[in-house]
Amino acid sequence: MAYTTIDDPSAYFQTKLYTGNSTNNTAITNDGNSDLQPDWIWAKSRTNAHYHDLRDSSRGIDERLVSNTNDAESTKDQSYVSFDSDGFTLGDDTDGDGSALNTINTSSNNYVAWQWKANGGTTTTNDASATSVGNVDSVYQANTTAGFSIVTFTGTGNDGDSYAHGLSSAPELVIPKKRSGTSNWQGYAFDGGNSDYFYLNLGNAFTSTSGNSAASSSSVITMDGSGDSNPSGGTVVSYCFHSVQGYSKIGRYKGNGSSTVGKGPFIYTGFKPAWTMIKRTDASSDGWYIHDSTRAPSNVIDKAFRANNSAAESGENIDFLSNGFAIRIGANNNFNNASGTYFYVAFAESPFVSSEGVPTTAR
Repeated sequence: MAYTTIDDPSAYFQTKLYTGNSTNNTAITNDGNSDLQPDWIWAKSRTNAHYHDLRDSSRGIDERLVSNTNDAESTKDQSYVSFDSDGFTLGDDTDGDGSALNTINTSSNNYVAWQWKANGGTTTTNDASATSVGNVDSVYQANTTAGFSIVTFTGTGNDGDSYAHGLSSAPELVIPKKRSGTSNWQGYAFDGGNSDYFYLNLGNAFTSTSGNSAASSSSVITMDGSGDSNPSGGTVVSYCFHSVQGYSKIGRYKGNGSSTVGKGPFIYTGFKPAWTMIKRTDASSDGWYIHDSTRAPSNVIDKAFRANNSAAESGENIDFLSNGFAIRIGANNNFNNASGTYFYVAFAESPFVSSEGVPTTAR
């Protein structure tokens, strides 16, 4: 059995650090082994309490969503200029709404941009009545190799309606967002036989989807009647992911509550992580903690953001290892409560063992 289908994860995911200069047509070039033209950019000021800024090539580069609020999509056409063959070009950011929202290219501010590749902006339209795949028309761009797709559709408000996602396996993580009005980021976790919904912009515990029709299959996402994720007549974008051996992993771990630093749980992923996002599922917590190996290139990984909070990066310690990650913090509600269950999403810096049988180096 192959160890991985992706020897170079930088072809599909990269993290880029840059410093803003408030200047139009500022080109930002990625540093990975492979060129990467992003289809989804999630950017955040490292030094200021600015909003998270999410753009994608399906909605168009001028259209912004923010993960830490329930705001509708807004047009900010002076923030980005283009998605490029190996990075992106910034505008002068003169369309900011004040310091709390001006997040992309403020002079002297430090930024991080996490980038994923879908299908280069090329989309497929699924006419559900013609294809009999789902019963709601959708437009998707899918990267079946990397297990990632971006889907747009118009909600129905009906429990049990479904839309095509374009991937070859059932998504384990689905993050829809209403674009046409305010709504929470009500997403779904279908990992390991679980079926829960959550709110990316809040610290709430996960809730079982039992009692409604929410589900994931190899061809469609079946929706419940939520006004957040399936608003009647509302336009929606949905980010869909499934695990890919050696490149990405979506799952859960149990806390052990050890009070000794360095004795927390170890989570096997099958690769050296480049990026993780962690959230407690069984109780409320401070939120969705994001770490990456670019902002903290050696252990301890001590620079974190929260997807649901605009705060600048802070110290929450974990270790990235050659084959997974370890919770370095002692007893902690956000990462290591003795009775806690934690959901995680991880993307690779390198597979633990390449398709040629070559092991990765330790950190």
